[in-house]
Amino acid sequence: MRALPVRRIATSVLCSALLLGTAGPVYAASQDDTAREVAAAAAPQAPVPGADALLAQVKTLGDIGGVLKPVTDLLDTVLKADNGQLPAADATKLGDAVKDAIAKVTAVAPKGAELPATPQLPATPQLPLGGAPAAQAPMDIKGDALAALQKAVDTLLKAATGGDVAAVLPAATAVVTGLVNVVVATVLGGGLPVPNLPGLPALPKLPTDGLPLPKLPV
Repeated sequence: MRALPVRRIATSVLCSALLLGTAGPVYAASQDDTAREVAAAAAPQAPVPGADALLAQVKTLGDIGGVLKPVTDLLDTVLKADNGQLPAADATKLGDAVKDAIAKVTAVAPKGAELPATPQLPATPQLPLGGAPAAQAPMDIKGDALAALQKAVDTLLKAATGGDVAAVLPAATAVVTGLVNVVVATVLGGGLPVPNLPGLPALPKLPTDGLPLPKLPV
């Protein structure tokens, strides 16, 4: 009768040994994975080499999206409202969202840097009569487009809260046009890659292309 407990003890010991032998490598592998994760988290992060220019392009595209959403939300709300009229609180909320989006893009956009590939024309030399024209300021197409869009949005908000039903549709159309202008100005002047989809028409030339250079006096 004493042999039975001994067998049970031996069997238990053998099972425990087998379990430990199986779980040991799994536990060790888990510890190794944890150690690698800790080491990776502690290691300094290195950005992708040469990605700075592409990151700037990504931000430019993100800026377009940041303006598109609040403007389209405003248009959608006004055009679906009864007679295009909104409560003052709703109009203020929608208008502030547009204003904030435009302000964020305008704040980070350097003046005159939207057309980096366009050389500036040399200043016109002083005329013999003593009159000198003002120097030509660098163009800021995107900034102008954003300012025009904000003005169109203000006009739409005025129509949507002032009871002038007939003025809502023209004002909304002006906002859509202004939004398209912002998109096109950003695409053409934001240093983005040239589209390469087959069948797309060629991009138009920048507004300053082809302007005659001033002639120097003899």
